[in-house]
Amino acid sequence: MKQLVIITAILFSYNFYAQEKDMAIKDVEAAAFNYIDVFYKADTTLAYKSIHKDLRKVGWYYNDEKKKYSGALELPFDKLIELAKRWNAKGDQIKEDTPRKVKVLEVSDKIAVAKVTAAWGIDYLNMVNTYEGWKIINIVWQSKPKFSLNN
Repeated sequence: MKQLVIITAILFSYNFYAQEKDMAIKDVEAAAFNYIDVFYKADTTLAYKSIHKDLRKVGWYYNDEKKKYSGALELPFDKLIELAKRWNAKGDQIKEDTPRKVKVLEVSDKIAVAKVTAAWGIDYLNMVNTYEGWKIINIVWQSKPKFSLNN
């Protein structure tokens, strides 16, 4: 009888953690899609839902005329909100075939990493699990890459 109770407890705890892990993966993926849609839909409410106010976003844009990348471009949370309001305000930045992809690379109980492929290029999102849910706290991005390990 004692063994049955122990086995039942082990199976129950394993099932609980498996469900918790699956939910975390879904929530991280949802936060990453929200990040894309902040810009695609010009919906800043998604930023407040899925992006930490202490955001640090840094990236590099490739200039075709100069044939080189920009210096590091930083974008804190308040500037991200400003950009989101105007980037696709007219609805002309996004087409039917515009990329909108998320790949969850790692999820643990407190932190996660996801890769986003969007109209502007690629972003790597570092997330933290807060009392409000998963929040993007760091972003490193570049315009569309010439090559990638996953191409």
